[in-house]
Amino acid sequence: MFAQVLTSGIATGCVYGLVALSFVLIYKATGTVSFMQGELLMLGAFAAVFAHDGLGWPLLLAFAGAVAAMFALGALLERSVLRRAIGQAHLTALLLTFGLGMVLRGAVTAVPAATHEMHRLPLPFAGEHIAFGAVVVAGEHLVVILATALLCLGLGLFFRFSRAGLALRACSENPRVAALMGVSVNGMHTLAWALGAALAACAGLLLAPMTFVFPGMGLIALKAFPAAVLGGMSSLAGALAGGLFLGVVEAIAGLYLPEGVKDATAYALLLVALLVFPRGLFVTRGA
Repeated sequence: MFAQVLTSGIATGCVYGLVALSFVLIYKATGTVSFMQGELLMLGAFAAVFAHDGLGWPLLLAFAGAVAAMFALGALLERSVLRRAIGQAHLTALLLTFGLGMVLRGAVTAVPAATHEMHRLPLPFAGEHIAFGAVVVAGEHLVVILATALLCLGLGLFFRFSRAGLALRACSENPRVAALMGVSVNGMHTLAWALGAALAACAGLLLAPMTFVFPGMGLIALKAFPAAVLGGMSSLAGALAGGLFLGVVEAIAGLYLPEGVKDATAYALLLVALLVFPRGLFVTRGA
């Protein structure tokens, strides 16, 4: 029983971690906190539903198409709207992303099929249980964990070995020096917003099989943002670890504490951690 709950918590924490990664990626590159990541998560899930159920695309192709569409949307929003906030007060960019998120959610809720019907995306091994000796875990949870590990591995390789990844890292560390070395800072800002949107979409696709696809599913970002803060808002590894921490704490609290207490318990532990490590766990340790 405990192993099943722990696996469920890790799977949920993976979703939190991916959204937290999108927060941190955008913040490191642009200095902007994006409050539309939850809506991008939701929109990515609905895009996959439309491609799979509406257009009849195979599931993997629908997933890839949804992520690509969110990548393009993130780049489009940066070039058309968000770039205008460069040089403005931080509150301006924050409110701009919040307003864009409300517009995206309103656009989805304006479609009757999005609010009047229940949608769900399957994953391989969905509904099945896999036994490891005496331990039995849900197949979709293992798929979520494996997919998150592969995404993080791909992201790590991208930042370490690709020219675009190295340029984005340089821009995140020092935009002026990066510009002097020939890096297009504006181009890296576009790439950061596009990757942030794509990561949020990936989180939505992994969350969809565990919940229904509905306009309010983006509220999960309200839990992912504290996880990003716990990681220090400057560490991608810290963001993922913060998400896993939150997911596991929620799962264990739900097992041993009364119903409805798990959310308060998770946030209480987050507050304690931030009081002890005010700049975040990984920043404090020098990561």
